[in-house]
Amino acid sequence: MKAVILVGGKATRLHPLTANLPKAMVPVLNTPFLEHVIRHLSRHGITEIVLSLGHLAEPVEAYFKDGSGFGVKLKYVLEDSPRGTAGGIKNVEKLLDGTFIALNGDVFTDLDISVMIDFHRQKKALATIALARADDPTHYGVIETDAESRILSFREKPAAGEATGNMVNIGTYVLEPEALAQIMSRTEVSIERQTFPQLLTQGKPLYAYASSAYWLDIGTPDKYLKLQADIMSPDLSGLDIFNPAQSVRVGQDSNVSPSAQITGPVLIGSGCFIGNRVQLVGPLTIGDGCNISAESVIENSVIWTGAWIGPRVCVKNSIVADHCYFQANSVVEEAVLGDNVTVCEGSHITPGSRIASGTVVERTA
Repeated sequence: MKAVILVGGKATRLHPLTANLPKAMVPVLNTPFLEHVIRHLSRHGITEIVLSLGHLAEPVEAYFKDGSGFGVKLKYVLEDSPRGTAGGIKNVEKLLDGTFIALNGDVFTDLDISVMIDFHRQKKALATIALARADDPTHYGVIETDAESRILSFREKPAAGEATGNMVNIGTYVLEPEALAQIMSRTEVSIERQTFPQLLTQGKPLYAYASSAYWLDIGTPDKYLKLQADIMSPDLSGLDIFNPAQSVRVGQDSNVSPSAQITGPVLIGSGCFIGNRVQLVGPLTIGDGCNISAESVIENSVIWTGAWIGPRVCVKNSIVADHCYFQANSVVEEAVLGDNVTVCEGSHITPGSRIASGTVVERTA
């Protein structure tokens, strides 16, 4: 079976992190997000994957190449204009030759794809939609089903008090090729808002596969930060991404001062330097080639590659993109920094700030 992964969006809600990097390549525990998705598919025997690309496609192709380094075969199809979720799948139709799985490329899940595929075949469905529980269903597509799991209705982002349940669409579908006949070529179409409801009105066999799977989209910085913490927790240890029993992991050729105080879970990349009396408090991910100078405090954050953090700097509850430079005694709290940001000595970045790439943050009086 083949898979289609939709990775063409501009990810504006994640700016400035995605100003120069596609969302698919945003690091999760120092590994591009899309690599986690591909490896999850591979674990379920799906090794032929088509990537539907759009904005900033080059870094994706440069990293994954033909997929052989990841145990899969990859093909790339580039959108010349935004096509939406249905249009993106339609755009790769010529590469599909049977039942296939389609995924939104910004959702992390431990969904049992193999069981979902079996369910789809048993029901003889035209389309099967994965559902999982959401605490607040008003931000998602709510689906009502009968006792046999056949879909009865769709409600996209119902208003508060109008949701009839909390099982929502998590952006993973098993589809028959015939489902694509409904979609016009070279047109922007939503599979959730247009294609599925149209198929339902035609009486087509649409089913919902409900599970207790973990899932989270990384559409906002808060969710992105939450995903890092969740993966480091014991609840997701079965994914074999981070072993909570080894709560502090240090990469190759990294030098950690004996006087540093580290409270896990903490992941330190390769080629890093952690200075005297530095305090690292997890959940925390530090990318390759970072330098953290004496007496700095880094807590509940994600630091990408190549950061230089001077002495007595404090970074808490924040996301820091590549090659940022922090001068002594600066403070960053609950902020998001794009790449190549310089934070001058004594500066204090206030909570809620998003600092664009290349910005120099001066100290204010």
